[in-house]
Amino acid sequence: MKVKTAVILFAAILFLSACSSKKIETNMSETIPDFEYTTQDNKSLGLEELKGEWWIAYFSYTHCTTVCPRTTANMIGVQEELKEEGLTPRIISFGIDPANDTPEVLTDYAKEYGADLNTFTFLTGYDFETIRTLSLNTFKAVLDTGALDQRTHSYYFYLVNPDGEIVKKYNGLSAEENGLLVDDVKTVLGK
Repeated sequence: MKVKTAVILFAAILFLSACSSKKIETNMSETIPDFEYTTQDNKSLGLEELKGEWWIAYFSYTHCTTVCPRTTANMIGVQEELKEEGLTPRIISFGIDPANDTPEVLTDYAKEYGADLNTFTFLTGYDFETIRTLSLNTFKAVLDTGALDQRTHSYYFYLVNPDGEIVKKYNGLSAEENGLLVDDVKTVLGK
């Protein structure tokens, strides 16, 4: 009887330690409100379709001359690195200039950067105030219009859990933080 109890206890400890190894250190806890926007393919994509899977989000716009060229290139690098590991989480770019960034413009932008549109989606189809509210209230990130038709916005990448909760943000301009994002995705997806 003692051996059987010891075996069960050992199995439970192994199971619990395996579960705990899938945890990452978090720095956010914000639930994304329901949404349904338009993709670069002129299709609808909503939060409901993303629930049940881990995904990555960030903010960009196509005629940005400061941050977006770097963050988009870095996000493509994250996508490629994860693909090499056999991981294909969805990546969502919330467009912050919806008046300019139509599905056609976003498709051209994605091609220019070499985004794999099987898992990378660029969103539009809302007004500026809608995306500004989402950025400020949910992602806790500044978003405003600026000089010379530029936008002041977040350069962070965000990891979102299967329940639609932002659990961590990463500096999208930092190679070290991009590596941490890749490591965290590998952890939560069991690689």
